[in-house]
Amino acid sequence: MSDDDTLGGVHLPGPSGQHLYEPLDLPLDYEGFYLGHQEFFHAYAEIHLGTRETAENVVHDVFLEILNTWTQLLKESDLEQLTLAVLHRQVCERLTSEGRNPSFLVDGPIAQALREIHSTLETIPSTTGLYEAIADLPTRQFKVIVLRHLLGYKTGQIARFMSINERTVDYHGRKGRERLRIQLGLPADPPKGKKEKDQ
Repeated sequence: MSDDDTLGGVHLPGPSGQHLYEPLDLPLDYEGFYLGHQEFFHAYAEIHLGTRETAENVVHDVFLEILNTWTQLLKESDLEQLTLAVLHRQVCERLTSEGRNPSFLVDGPIAQALREIHSTLETIPSTTGLYEAIADLPTRQFKVIVLRHLLGYKTGQIARFMSINERTVDYHGRKGRERLRIQLGLPADPPKGKKEKDQ
């Protein structure tokens, strides 16, 4: 977003036909949420949409939607998870409206991120196949795999964003990896003792 297109402001007519930008009064807790989450939201959107500009447009809409329901969201116990769901939904809606599927985003940031995790998720012939498999994961497994392997977030950060404990993050990560392994027809990991002997 440019400086004159920040969240929660309006353009007002000024003298000589100029437009003056006047920021709206935002709830202080919302401002804190925005400042604490904007970097993550942009990274998440960009890794799916392929360009920073598209990601910024979508994230702007995401934060406006969150602002419009902010009072209600504050009453919920799972604020982080609900706002992440808004982000995920809007990213998917943008892809659908443009007639794109996330699996086609293999020539920009998504391709680079997928190449970096091949060693973690075993080598497979196609990054497109891996991304399709990731996109088919159940919601929590999908989020953990994306946050951990595509965006490089640590377990504690993921737990905070998803409002779950670290053991639950690890559980969904393991389940997601196992589901990907089966879906992609990859061999099972050898038992831990065997791995150590082979190294």
